[in-house]
Amino acid sequence: MSSGHRLRDVEQQRPLLVGEQEQGVMEVERIPLGETKRLWFIPDCCGIVCAFITWFLVFYADFVVTFVMLLPSRSFWYAVINGVLFNSLAVLALASHLRAMLTDPGAVPKGNATKKYVESLQLKPGEVIYKCAKCCSIKPERAHHCSICKRCIRKMDHHCPWVNNCVGEKNQRFFVLFTMYIAVISSHALALCGYQFITCVKVQWSECSDFSPPVTMLLMIFLCMESLLFFTFTAVMFSTQLHSICNDETEIERLKNEKPTWERQTRWAGLRSVFGGGSPSLRWINPFAGLKLPALLPRRSWRGGAEFSV
Repeated sequence: MSSGHRLRDVEQQRPLLVGEQEQGVMEVERIPLGETKRLWFIPDCCGIVCAFITWFLVFYADFVVTFVMLLPSRSFWYAVINGVLFNSLAVLALASHLRAMLTDPGAVPKGNATKKYVESLQLKPGEVIYKCAKCCSIKPERAHHCSICKRCIRKMDHHCPWVNNCVGEKNQRFFVLFTMYIAVISSHALALCGYQFITCVKVQWSECSDFSPPVTMLLMIFLCMESLLFFTFTAVMFSTQLHSICNDETEIERLKNEKPTWERQTRWAGLRSVFGGGSPSLRWINPFAGLKLPALLPRRSWRGGAEFSV
């Protein structure tokens, strides 16, 4: 190996010869040919609770919209059209959330900072590579270490507890779709609440719901508060994500004011790289696109680390 190749510890900023072997380096993960890839899951208590709360609030909104506002409605088509629309958007939102949570965001293999792996990179003399001292991996350009996932993530934007995962190179599309669909169903719920309130006032809260007037009012007030909060939060996140994609700059890079050492993509190229290439189509906003169901079936028991093995 050429002594000109250097491995730099990014945490301690200490240059190391590639030939040096550090103590405690973890074994590089290998997936045999023909074996299904692992189902990514972060066993973080805070993230799991936040994900549960997210699903609970979506189901609560669906319950109030369906059973409090639509089913008691005298207009059949009003109930059917809004019911199908709201429930379809809710399914898309939860599917996007599930895929954002269970998709590998672009984790760098653990423990690949070994002499054999560095030799396989065929680096030019004098070329510098970086090693993460926390997960003992070769750190690609624009990768950052997540203390919760305990991995370096390619193009890491941020760690979101609401999806219990990092938002990175491979799952940013699903996070963007999740924020978009939540913002849409939140605005839909607010519109339905406004119409229902006007209707109930006209009939003096009689026959406008199968629940008593006090219960109906409490359920609708809580739904309005939830929808307003969710709409504000997800609309802001959706806007910032699109801004980051179009500018080819992650949130971490923006906050750290990192000077780009890479060639920035055009806005169109950035959108295509995140949403799957090609021209804009329904596939871009379909969270089920590219889903392989057999990959979700468990084939092995739990192993230590940040993933479930399947």
